[in-house]
Amino acid sequence: PIYGDLEVAKFMNYLMLNGKKGISEQIFYGAMDTVKSRAKKDGVEIFKLAIKNAAPTLEVKSRRIGGANYQVPIEVAKHRQFFLAAHWIINSARSRSGRSMADCLAAELISAANNEGGAIKKKEDTHRMAEANRAFAHFR
Repeated sequence: PIYGDLEVAKFMNYLMLNGKKGISEQIFYGAMDTVKSRAKKDGVEIFKLAIKNAAPTLEVKSRRIGGANYQVPIEVAKHRQFFLAAHWIINSARSRSGRSMADCLAAELISAANNEGGAIKKKEDTHRMAEANRAFAHFR
């Protein structure tokens, strides 16, 4: 990998479809160039900030207790935080219409770094669900 960063390499693997790593690398590097020209900052710096902003600290898991299913809020492990943030950013970028995937990914990374966009909305929804089900936290 060009950037020599484990998180970047992992992100490119999450971005990959049907084992086509070359394409996922092209998309990512294209997105980094776009981010660099638009945000006037280092691409990897923006990428790290976007991941940090999109990473959830709480999520809910279904737990069956006495014939009833409860949505129990739990803390999210570090590696799962990265996984969820990466997936939300990638899915939000894929759902953006119009331009190339590299442009969409760049736009999504920039908006996530600025605490807006689809991935941040998903994180806030997850936190809202956890907050709403706080009463069931003792079932953990």
